[in-house]
Amino acid sequence: MNILVMNGSPREKSMTRNLTNSITDQLDEKGIQVMTFDAGFHDLPLFKGRKEDLEHPEVQRLMNNAMNADAFVICSPEYHNGMSGALKNALDFLGGSHFKQKPAALASVGGGGKGGINALNNMRTVMRGLYALVLPDQFCADPTCFDEKGYMIDTKAKERLSIVIEELVTLTAALEKGIKVK
Repeated sequence: MNILVMNGSPREKSMTRNLTNSITDQLDEKGIQVMTFDAGFHDLPLFKGRKEDLEHPEVQRLMNNAMNADAFVICSPEYHNGMSGALKNALDFLGGSHFKQKPAALASVGGGGKGGINALNNMRTVMRGLYALVLPDQFCADPTCFDEKGYMIDTKAKERLSIVIEELVTLTAALEKGIKVK
């Protein structure tokens, strides 16, 4: 099983990267092959719909990983009540052929309180447009879930994240066994 974990934060010191690191650790513990896209490290050109941009090495890497993924975990900070522009730009380079009949879990990091839910709703709309099988369950973290080194320290958040990851793995395994959604 191959899962592509996407960090939509372009920031150098990113809470969303901390989240994707926690997700990657959980998937590694399950023996799952993890591929990553990190908007802070994998610089993509601005999507303009031009064929020549599809030849960019990072765009090629993203498209190949997405095509080879059996499932996705898409993560974003919440910027102005939506997902990051960097994540939306990355998703614009992909299409339905990358996501159709593949599960996707959504996760966000908000600024505190109830932050992050609008980013999740925004991601859900876009992923539906890409034909992904978006899990009904989702995960939202606050910065207080992490310590100063970026490790997830909040026990309830870890448990909640584990539930979402387990749901993704279970659905992906069922689909791999031949239960296809038409």
